[in-house]
Amino acid sequence: MNETYFNQLEETLYHEKLPNGLNVYILPKKGFSKTFVTFTTNYGSIDREFIPLGKDEPVIVPDGIAHFLEHKMFEKEEGDVFQKFSENGASANAFTSFTRTAYLFSSTDLVLENTKVLLDFVQQPYFTEQTVEKEKGIIAQEITMYDDQPDWRLYFGAIENMYKEHPVKIDIAGTVESIQQITADHLYECYNTFYHPSNMMVFVVGAVNPEEMMTFIKKDQSSKSFEQPQEIKRFFPNEQSSVAFSERTLQMDVQKPKVIFGIKSNNTNISGKEMLNYELSMQVAVELIFGRTSLFYQDVYEKGLVDESYSADFSMEHGYGFTMIGSDSIDTNELVKSIKQAILDNSKEWKFSDEDLKRITRKKIGFFLRALNSIEYIANQFTRYSFNNMNLFDVVPTLENITMEQVRNAFESMQDEDAHTVFTIIPKEKKNNE
Repeated sequence: MNETYFNQLEETLYHEKLPNGLNVYILPKKGFSKTFVTFTTNYGSIDREFIPLGKDEPVIVPDGIAHFLEHKMFEKEEGDVFQKFSENGASANAFTSFTRTAYLFSSTDLVLENTKVLLDFVQQPYFTEQTVEKEKGIIAQEITMYDDQPDWRLYFGAIENMYKEHPVKIDIAGTVESIQQITADHLYECYNTFYHPSNMMVFVVGAVNPEEMMTFIKKDQSSKSFEQPQEIKRFFPNEQSSVAFSERTLQMDVQKPKVIFGIKSNNTNISGKEMLNYELSMQVAVELIFGRTSLFYQDVYEKGLVDESYSADFSMEHGYGFTMIGSDSIDTNELVKSIKQAILDNSKEWKFSDEDLKRITRKKIGFFLRALNSIEYIANQFTRYSFNNMNLFDVVPTLENITMEQVRNAFESMQDEDAHTVFTIIPKEKKNNE
């Protein structure tokens, strides 16, 4: 078992890659009574075209299948897995994102017993055509429910504006039509390809004895048999650098118009330290120009163009990335003009000093260190960073060493007007922002 001590954070991370390819990370936290365990596969909604295990030709599976598979994993022949966790005093959950699917629990007692339940139910799939058909109705209701949520539609509308080909533009849950095509064979095909231990990670954080937990997981995994690990071949369409739609508007039952100004990033085929540097530089640039302490925000707030719903951030994964600046607004057109003007002004004259840079990086470091008090945050973020060949614990030293040149270079990618898009939701009774 490898140990890595992070002096600045006073944390020791334990890691071992097991013979079946499973990566296990354990982070004991002093003073915590709760333990949080995640079992995550490097497989999400965008992985719709791939070569299945044991086959030679690529297939395209129905949209929403990763999320559908997550739902079905909890249902076994002997009953619902949630009941087992509940009997052991644990709180269990799962989620599917664009790039990963995670199964998790937290508990203050019977941690090893709950870990066994977690490992077993994720590694023992059970699908039948009957249970798959039943699930379609449940997930269709979930999709319909999200379709009625304005903030969700705003977020996905902005992504759909940006991407013409990349499957990130497709809702994680798929559509009511696409999930009707899913069969038990589809689920097994995706499961056997993406749920191999070599494509997965266990992360344990909290009140845990690392030696005891690692020994327990190793024993559990050695008692199970798996196919030999194979490289997973995924395919993604070529994506144009410009956005698919420069502007779209949707009418919904909202009291106040909502808008997102999106900026598509085209520097996305990177990973590791290069990705970490770029991501953090972009986030600093967005914070400098559009953060709540910026002159831009002060101006639009005083004009009443934004309210407490305002947000500005950059996010990325390998293959896609975007900046989103948005708010509920009494005048979405004027807010969009202000955003464009702020980009133009800073492209002509960079108005920030090294002291501004220090202020923002210190702020982000402070937020990060406070977030490390949340074991849920640590587990979810560590896994996400790791699947992109980054290390969560490199965030602080990277932020400390970010230069103004890196930030300005990141900002340059925001200036291309072909990468800009606007998605607006307006009240049904209004046709425009009069």
